[in-house]
Amino acid sequence: MDQCEKKLKVFSGNANRELTEDICKCLGLDIGHSEITRFKDAEIRARILETVRGAEVFIVQPLNSPSAEHIMELLIMIDAMKRASAKEVCAVIPYYAYARQDRKTQPRDPITAKLLANLLTASGADRVVTLDLHAGQIQGFFDIPVDNLKGMPIIADYLLQKNLEDIIVVSPDVGGVVRSREMADRLDCQLAIVDKRRPRPNVAEVMNIIGEVDGKTCVLIDDMIDTGGTIVNAAKALIEKGAKEVYACCTHAVFSDPAAEILQDSPVKELIVTDSIHLPVEKQIPKLTLLSVAPLFAEAIRRIFEEIPVSKLFD
Repeated sequence: MDQCEKKLKVFSGNANRELTEDICKCLGLDIGHSEITRFKDAEIRARILETVRGAEVFIVQPLNSPSAEHIMELLIMIDAMKRASAKEVCAVIPYYAYARQDRKTQPRDPITAKLLANLLTASGADRVVTLDLHAGQIQGFFDIPVDNLKGMPIIADYLLQKNLEDIIVVSPDVGGVVRSREMADRLDCQLAIVDKRRPRPNVAEVMNIIGEVDGKTCVLIDDMIDTGGTIVNAAKALIEKGAKEVYACCTHAVFSDPAAEILQDSPVKELIVTDSIHLPVEKQIPKLTLLSVAPLFAEAIRRIFEEIPVSKLFD
């Protein structure tokens, strides 16, 4: 990749350096030299330690907790790259923060997902690459190109290799039916739905199971697992309805405390997630399977750099 070594540079924030290193290995590149430190008053300082003049720069930074810190790191790095005469700067955001605040549900609510899009654009980002946005319409909040990659094919391929019998895909709520139906199509199986209501944020109550799950191997699929309540309640309801075993899958393992412990103690047999968010060792519970999204992002970066269609990655 002689051309890439001259013009393509990939840098990392502090949120998930391991993922950036894996992406660079897939591309055959060295990770860009930079450092992000703190002044004594905790203000963020970003230093780019190599020339980026005329280069196409990709900055990898998921925006998980502490999201305010990770967002500011990314904004400051983008600004530094533009001021150092980078030709183009692409923000590679495996996990997009505030995606659940994409509309007004109460009077005087902010639309924080749109605010974040404005901040990224104002900082100088020319393009965004992300993964499984909680709400696909967030792409429309940007006036720059946004590629929303899919983690589902990676999870589906893993499940197919397990040769599970009597599978049925289960959507943990009505809002996830489109996502679950796509997974059911990939696994060539039926679909069931957990009908629930949410009395308040981060609290879910299972109401009913739509579909026949008795004796089935159930695969719960969601874009993210935060507190774990939705998945655990759904798994318990499925077991009560006669499910043989329950697998749970998601792209983004947010795992707000004490989600890891709750999931480990739940009826879920195996929890399948991607490494879009860095998981500390204490949250890598025994029933967790971690799948890499590095090859997917590396291929997207390669295609953007070589100016060939990215659309193939959505198949």
